[in-house]
Amino acid sequence: MLGLSIAAPVGPIGVLCIQRTASKSQLSGFVSGLGAASADAVYGTIAGFGITVLSSLLLDYQTAIRVCGGLLLLYLGLRSIRAEPAETAVATSDVQGLARDYGSTFLLTITNPVTILAFIGIFTGLGVGVSGEYADAAVLVGGVFLGSTLWWLTLSVGVSLFRTRLTRSVMRRVNQLAGVVIVGFGLLALWSAM
Repeated sequence: MLGLSIAAPVGPIGVLCIQRTASKSQLSGFVSGLGAASADAVYGTIAGFGITVLSSLLLDYQTAIRVCGGLLLLYLGLRSIRAEPAETAVATSDVQGLARDYGSTFLLTITNPVTILAFIGIFTGLGVGVSGEYADAAVLVGGVFLGSTLWWLTLSVGVSLFRTRLTRSVMRRVNQLAGVVIVGFGLLALWSAM
């Protein structure tokens, strides 16, 4: 399984957020995590509110979605392998860079059709969304988003504590290692699409 951002936060999204926090800034890592949390909330909403047409459509096209996600992971991984460490932290005013960080992790998470299956399974097991009582679904989706956001905040803060101790040479190796891991997840996603 490619990995769910809520169930396996040390998967490709976790690696990407760690790498971005270490090479750019705490804000970059956190915003990257928010992209994953937002995609989790989208899938949670689909599962929790019983939007069966959309969930069926996503499941029908899961092979194409996995291929797109795998290719995106390969691109990001190769880019990370070749990346030189930043001289200084990214300024918090770099809105375009933060938007790219958010968007890339949102796309990576949303292109994992296994996530919708997990949410459907979890919500069905809890009886959420099947009785027509949508207040429970709204609370659960909100909890998923807030819990995921808290995880990404904790991860980015934790990594940023060590950021100042990392030399340029170590950061180059972090970028390369993160890139190799992300490429591996991309290949796994492409393989699972076959």
